[in-house]
Amino acid sequence: MADYPVIGDVSETLRFVLNAGLSTLVPPPTVEVHDLQGTIPTAPAHVTICLYDVIEDPSAKNRARQKRPGPAGTFRIDKPPMALLLRYLITPWSGTRPADHQLLGRVMQILYDGAIIHGSALQGGLAGTSDALKIMMAPIPLQERFWLWQAVQAAYRISVTYEVRVVNLDAVEPQLVRPTTVREMDFFQPGAP
Repeated sequence: MADYPVIGDVSETLRFVLNAGLSTLVPPPTVEVHDLQGTIPTAPAHVTICLYDVIEDPSAKNRARQKRPGPAGTFRIDKPPMALLLRYLITPWSGTRPADHQLLGRVMQILYDGAIIHGSALQGGLAGTSDALKIMMAPIPLQERFWLWQAVQAAYRISVTYEVRVVNLDAVEPQLVRPTTVREMDFFQPGAP
């Protein structure tokens, strides 16, 4: 069951995966989930993961409700989980352009090779579940990228954008219903007395 902390769990999962993959670099950079506010140190190098957009995943709409037995002869009807699409901006901070390019290349390599995250790589409330996260590079136009940097009031830096789907957020309120036991049908016949 994925409750409201699932968004933070996905961010932590991304941090965990990138941290493990970047640990082979010498010296390894610090990977952190960050809102890009304030000063970000470049010694040691950092890689920031910034969640900048959360939307309902349109590819997972209209899933069927789930019906389960409930207490005292009732049925529990659960709404399907809300499928979320999370968009991240991943930025290297090393202090030099060549090192930024190297870090960015390694980040893209890690997320390309591990485009589906599941099993022991899942963190937080996702750990131990059968969930799988699909990660795809989702380039946005340069103008929109500038707008993102303007929104956080920082100078533009080379970065990549990724989408993570399908993140399921369970509904809170199940609906309890009784099964139909009696059905009556009536009809109307035009012109009948």
